[in-house]
Amino acid sequence: MVRRYDPERRQRIIAAAIRVVGAKGIAGLSHRSVAAEADVPLGSMTYHFKTLDELMIAALRQANEAYAKSADDRGLLRDPDADLAEELAALLGEWLVGRRQSVELEYELYLAALRRPALRPVAAEWCEGLMALLRQHTDAATARGISALMDGICLQVLLHGDAYDPVYAREMFARLIDAPRG
Repeated sequence: MVRRYDPERRQRIIAAAIRVVGAKGIAGLSHRSVAAEADVPLGSMTYHFKTLDELMIAALRQANEAYAKSADDRGLLRDPDADLAEELAALLGEWLVGRRQSVELEYELYLAALRRPALRPVAAEWCEGLMALLRQHTDAATARGISALMDGICLQVLLHGDAYDPVYAREMFARLIDAPRG
């Protein structure tokens, strides 16, 4: 048996898993469906990812890295004099308008962590990273509140099909940021 050298196979499998979840939801994710989407032998799936949880962890981690990169590309929070509420509202707008399908996918993977404990640490990585970034500009409680508000706004837009309202988002962020501290 001759094996073909394929150093990108693992990454293709992850990308295929993301496409499968995007098209069919978590319920449509299986080794077989991803192998077909990635055009790899079924045995490659279990070679690279013994369980579906391992595959979902890799997909969620990749999604987290993409969001962290988009925040970094914007220069989010690098300027200490920037309007934090405005920056956060713009970042959410970039995600919800320009990357809505990716946001839907990421939330689907996050919600899968409710039933799959192995996903929970990876699901928490993005929030922890965001809160660490926010703590450079505000206290820990406010950073946590901002993270929760971002999740709430995203879920409302995704679930209700509403258009993203950056003016509303900016106002809500500003209220939270400017609230008196106890």
